[in-house]
Amino acid sequence: MASPPVETPAAGNAPRARRAAVSSSRASRALRGDPRAWFGAGVVILLLLLAVTAPVVARHDPVRIDLINQLSPPSGRHWLGTDVQGRDVWARLVYGARISLSVGIVSQAIALALGISLGLIAGFYGRWVDELVMRLADITLAFPTLLLLIAMNAALQPSLGVVFVTIGVVGWAGMARLVRGQVLVVRQLEYVQASRALGGRDLRIILIHVLPGVLAPVIIAVTLGMAGAIIAESSLSFLGLGVQPPTPSWGSMIADGRDLSQLRHAPWTSLFPGLAIGAAVLGFNLLGDALRDALDPRTIRAAIPRGAGLPDIARP
Repeated sequence: MASPPVETPAAGNAPRARRAAVSSSRASRALRGDPRAWFGAGVVILLLLLAVTAPVVARHDPVRIDLINQLSPPSGRHWLGTDVQGRDVWARLVYGARISLSVGIVSQAIALALGISLGLIAGFYGRWVDELVMRLADITLAFPTLLLLIAMNAALQPSLGVVFVTIGVVGWAGMARLVRGQVLVVRQLEYVQASRALGGRDLRIILIHVLPGVLAPVIIAVTLGMAGAIIAESSLSFLGLGVQPPTPSWGSMIADGRDLSQLRHAPWTSLFPGLAIGAAVLGFNLLGDALRDALDPRTIRAAIPRGAGLPDIARP
């Protein structure tokens, strides 16, 4: 009697590839029809363009002090006015976009590298490895995010590099828990079990079969995490523990204009950087929500609740 055919992982790749193509096409159509995706992507692209073209569109040196023109209102010469030291608010705003976006990108890259690596290992191997990684994540998440960032930056010399590392290191725990939860589901699928039964190496199975199955929620978490990183950097700079003067930062711009009399008579010094922070956070959140609903509206919504990726101070 002939033995029944055995479907190998290679034979099962074709249907899986077709399903992935159909899912990608469905997600693309959903994004094109979602106004949140258009608005969020528009805001993010605008910020990126301003950051890249800052030397061209700034019109003034963002660190040049001009006490003669201090607290000048918005005009044709100074589009958004000047601050208490006579520095052009528009120039500092567009150069501050560079800082905020670079902090978001670099810190999320650090959190991504740590979170994906540890999450994959914990979810795939389980047992004491899973227990160790998850307890470390629980310890990290037990502290309020802003308090932990303040303590780490106060212990070190505040600088842009320190901000990169601290925000990235603090963000690894949430990413690792998300990845680990997805790996626990993916590793039970038939093609992963078949590959392990045929003697596939663990590293190859993780990279070829497991990792692609967890990328969708990770992409969404990174998008939402960008908003959280921008708020965290602005908060640290507002407290004097982030980017140090004279480098322009949205948080330090708000701090420079927080004097009560200045808020009354020259509100543009803190109003415009506050609006910039709000627009950036709104753009990334709307884009992340649209991606979440488009990529997998059933499972990802449960895996990534609204507000995921944001620090404690930013969550509703």
